[in-house]
Amino acid sequence: MAQNRWLATGNFFTTYREEQRIFLTHLDRLLFVGLLVGLFVWPLFLEVGNKYMLVIDNILIAMVAILGLNLLTGFAGLISIGHAAFVGVGAYTVASFSRMLGDTHVLLTHAWPLMILLAGGVGAVVGAFVGLPALRLKHLYLAIATLSFQMIFQWTINFMEFFNQGQTISIGRVSWFSGRVARQEHYLFWYYVCLVIVVISGLAVRNLLRTRYGRCLVAVRDNDRAADAMGMHPGFTKVYAFALSGFFAGVAGALHAYLFRGAGFESFTLHQSISYLAMAIVGGLGTLVGSFFGPTAMIMLDLQVENLSEFFKAQFSAALDLATALRPLTFGLVIVLFLMFEPRGIANWWRIVRSYIKLWPFRY
Repeated sequence: MAQNRWLATGNFFTTYREEQRIFLTHLDRLLFVGLLVGLFVWPLFLEVGNKYMLVIDNILIAMVAILGLNLLTGFAGLISIGHAAFVGVGAYTVASFSRMLGDTHVLLTHAWPLMILLAGGVGAVVGAFVGLPALRLKHLYLAIATLSFQMIFQWTINFMEFFNQGQTISIGRVSWFSGRVARQEHYLFWYYVCLVIVVISGLAVRNLLRTRYGRCLVAVRDNDRAADAMGMHPGFTKVYAFALSGFFAGVAGALHAYLFRGAGFESFTLHQSISYLAMAIVGGLGTLVGSFFGPTAMIMLDLQVENLSEFFKAQFSAALDLATALRPLTFGLVIVLFLMFEPRGIANWWRIVRSYIKLWPFRY
């Protein structure tokens, strides 16, 4: 690596340990710390309504879910069309305890960090079980297997009395060191909880990709036969990729249940699974930063299109059908355009900007 660790203009590594650093330069580390400070501090200076704070919380929860999907689809190359079902497993794990013990039980209201980890563990177990067909199936056939799990999950939630036949199962308000979280502080409290989990999850994934287990994911994605010849186990790698994806999805589902104070069937349908896949594609498959850019771009786009639809409905009564179709039309158009013109997603734009800043004022 270059001697100047603040403004290095190239990647000239002399040891593998240098190449595996999380931050290549001191400037990268400083900017990351500054970003974290800004994310934690801005709610203290800017007052945001509950509606927009809920949107921000949803973005953070989606980031956790997309981290898992990106590990599975982006890094391991395994297409999953049932990711919302994995998220639903985490949400209904918390809801199941609420159903059995009551929505105000101390385990739910005071030991909620333990419940979030438990939901992630259940998601990992279910993910590993669903990933067993990956030992024999590939590509489209594996995608159909994950779609089957999505359908089985929907049927189970809709027709089992224990899960209230898809109706919302309520969860009580949680408590913190200062006592029970008040109604007006609910969304702000979960913003900080979700933000901490996003940071920890992002660093965990970044460190995982530096290890041999993370490199196995990429090797199996590129060529599973070559990976097998080099001593890796493609089947085991695919199964634990599903387990990792299920863990992050389970954590996201538990956060969703606590944020909305309940778990309902409509949040974990096939449409939501396609939305998660679209977020991963738009953000950039196989990139860590894409897991953050994708949910932010798609959820903000959906919010703006919703506002535009409401404007059309209010101003032009004849355009009612157009306003109704605007959201699905925009959703599909964005996916098609990214697949055609920018298959590497928004993360590639970020890479270009970073390269330009790093090499400025040189043009090459």
